[in-house]
Amino acid sequence: MGLLTHSSDRTRVKICGLKTPADIDAAVAAGVDAVGFVFYPPSPRAVTPHIAAQLISRLPAGIDAVGLLVNASEAEFEAIRAVAPITLWQFHGDEAPQECARLANGQAWMKAARIGPGFAFDDFSLQYSQASAFLLDALVEGYGGGGVPFDWQGIPRIWVSANAHRVVLSGGLNAHNVGEAIARLHPCAVDVSSGVESSRGIKDPVLMTEFIKAVRAADAQSAP
Repeated sequence: MGLLTHSSDRTRVKICGLKTPADIDAAVAAGVDAVGFVFYPPSPRAVTPHIAAQLISRLPAGIDAVGLLVNASEAEFEAIRAVAPITLWQFHGDEAPQECARLANGQAWMKAARIGPGFAFDDFSLQYSQASAFLLDALVEGYGGGGVPFDWQGIPRIWVSANAHRVVLSGGLNAHNVGEAIARLHPCAVDVSSGVESSRGIKDPVLMTEFIKAVRAADAQSAP
């Protein structure tokens, strides 16, 4: 189990921006593979390290606890690490590859790519070659995709084939479009946040269940 356990017949699912015990319980019941905790104060989904630790304690073994950071200082990073047992780090800012590797300190990490016109996929994967995964998100003002989808057709198929085992697709996904995204790209995993919310920052258990059902339906349809 876990987010980056690549399997050709099962797309892994990460739900990001969880803030309450009810969020965690609903995500686990729906069959999530990873949950994300936002350590970026400007976000409406931000949590403190201590709250994250309490929420992580509700996770069964095998479900990744992902820590999302945006240009965090080393002191901020260590404050999180001291109390919250994060299993996978997500760098969502302008962090250089050397900084990501240093801060992760031997743990798995992934780097978010903000996909816009002319994005250099080969250069990105070469620059961040030490990353355990590449999270593909939309290029918008600020950080995070803002629930905005990007043009999946613009992702080179050769690049996807070479990196499918560590591609995490994000950016405007919901229960209505995730099946198309999986059929087109066959990523290792998909990541959703605003697509399973009833309002900004508020997760909806029904939408979480519907999203994961849509992923499983897409997997079944693409099976041999």
